[in-house]
Amino acid sequence: MQYDIVSLSQRPELFDAAADWFSGKWGVPKQAYLDSMAESQTSQTGVPEWYVIQDGSAIIAGLGVIANDFHKRPDLTPNLCALFVEEPYRKQGLARRLLDHACRELTACGIETAYLITDHTDFYERCGWEFFTMVEEDGDRARMYRRRTKCE
Repeated sequence: MQYDIVSLSQRPELFDAAADWFSGKWGVPKQAYLDSMAESQTSQTGVPEWYVIQDGSAIIAGLGVIANDFHKRPDLTPNLCALFVEEPYRKQGLARRLLDHACRELTACGIETAYLITDHTDFYERCGWEFFTMVEEDGDRARMYRRRTKCE
């Protein structure tokens, strides 16, 4: 089945449900998501932005694009974050579709490089991301990946 990717900046009626969903997956307070989603409506840069995929009214996958994902390198921006696909929908290409879609949208905004922090190195490398550097995140070191946003 083909599922559509929804840009939340265009669908504010989904903010509450999406913020609940992201918060439940990542443990970040709901209000932080709501604030970022509200900011996406007025941003001229494409950052922040939030995307979801729904099956009916249920959110089954999502991804965010934010300036900084809690690390100490503000020069490495924007960051893709909070990628999650519900278990029954995994291995259908939804995560890759979200990543590629976000990169295309960033390209359209004139942004050439995106970054993300991950421990899931194999998956992201298969999706065209490359290890870039280690960054400090909450007192720990984390692996920062990057990708040119223009999909070849």
